[in-house]
Amino acid sequence: MIIRTAARRRAAATAATVCALAVALTACSGTTKDSAEKDTTNAGTAAKADPNAPLKKGLKLAFLPKQINNPYEKIVDEAGIAAAKEYGATGKEVGPSDASASSQVSYINTLIQQRQDAILIAANDPNAVCGPLKQAMKKGIKVVAYDSDTAKDCRQLFINQASSEEIGRSLVQHLGEQIGYQGKIAILSATQNATNQNTWIEFMKDELKLLKYKNMQLVKVAYGDDADQKSFQQTQGLLQAYPDLKGIISPTTVGIAAAARYLGDSSYKGKVVLNGLGTPNQMRKYVKDGTVEQFSLWNPEELGYLGSYAAAALASGQITGAEGEKFKAGKLGEYTIGKDGEVILGEPTVFNKQNIDKFDF
Repeated sequence: MIIRTAARRRAAATAATVCALAVALTACSGTTKDSAEKDTTNAGTAAKADPNAPLKKGLKLAFLPKQINNPYEKIVDEAGIAAAKEYGATGKEVGPSDASASSQVSYINTLIQQRQDAILIAANDPNAVCGPLKQAMKKGIKVVAYDSDTAKDCRQLFINQASSEEIGRSLVQHLGEQIGYQGKIAILSATQNATNQNTWIEFMKDELKLLKYKNMQLVKVAYGDDADQKSFQQTQGLLQAYPDLKGIISPTTVGIAAAARYLGDSSYKGKVVLNGLGTPNQMRKYVKDGTVEQFSLWNPEELGYLGSYAAAALASGQITGAEGEKFKAGKLGEYTIGKDGEVILGEPTVFNKQNIDKFDF
């Protein structure tokens, strides 16, 4: 027993010496879960795109909208889920019923546990979702933001509806023309933390600094939290506070529909100009009865479709999210990744009496 014990000690000492000498090159212990996650992350960072790689079959994609009952986001997500079937993947939509800053966190954690291949998220807050999204990427799950971006280091791609600057400036330009560049205006936004809304609003404010808008005054930015009743009440509150208001810009589909409903049944119909972002099916009634002259939007079905193919290209190794990489998005054709992983769908469409019946979404 003494001989065996001494031998064991000598063997242990030898092993420790070997381990100490080798530590600069490799770890003596087995691979832990944490180290495996780090290896996956580093491998993802160093990975090279293979544009000729086929889209993998059986991919699992999850769409996480701002809120599950938002009609616009439902159109986006359903189109993305349908697109997944084209390339042999499965998709699903999960999400909160409210659009608060941290409401999406628990869903991300669940999707990580379910080992999804990609998470597509329209962020309610650019930073609140970052912690779990980074954990998802460490585990090899691809993260694609769409509609409303996260912080840049919390995802690989951002699928943008159109140029944020173009959206923000064009809404002010359209309203300015409609009110003759005169009078008080207000903005009815979604939530205070929504990345896309805040980006557009900053460009709106910058546009308003131009000389031609010197007689236009932005008096208030109100928030309806992408809730129909609250947006309706916020519209009412704006007009009570500013009875001489000339125009409202609502860059949210929920907000513009609620504002139109209020204006359409009030004495302000035809007197206060409402512009912003909406869907044709929501706004058709208000365009035809004269409550709203025009509004804008991109095709939300195409946004979901593009996001789905982008996520699949990432998960299949066709792209890594680097600027200049290209990928094919089915019937939409080829897209190129821009700065900071941004992919732009295209230019928004202006809807009015002349063309609104050509669209059904």
